[in-house]
Amino acid sequence: MKGLGELERSIMDILWAQSSALTAREVGRLIADRDLAPTTVMTVLDRLTRKGFLERTRDGRAWRYQPAESRDAYIAELMLEALDMTGDRSAALTRFAQAVSGTEAELLRRVLTELEEE
Repeated sequence: MKGLGELERSIMDILWAQSSALTAREVGRLIADRDLAPTTVMTVLDRLTRKGFLERTRDGRAWRYQPAESRDAYIAELMLEALDMTGDRSAALTRFAQAVSGTEAELLRRVLTELEEE
């Protein structure tokens, strides 16, 4: 999974925050901090669809876009890709474990225990 550019991230943040699919026009209205041409928004949405980040369905003459995966799934994939880039996964995981808070460590312990029990 490839990373996202700044505008792509902004658009994905908008779509991840929604409970339903949006049209390009609706996405454009929600990007309040930018003055983007509608064609720019449509181009980015099309590119995100081709990259596999979005799914789209026809709604009359327009397309409706929604994330193909959750934000959590995307972040988990980024974390796995980062692990793949290291020459020593054990060292990277150890460093990560040392950096998380006590609450996060407890959550990791619980999840790992649940996975072992399956």
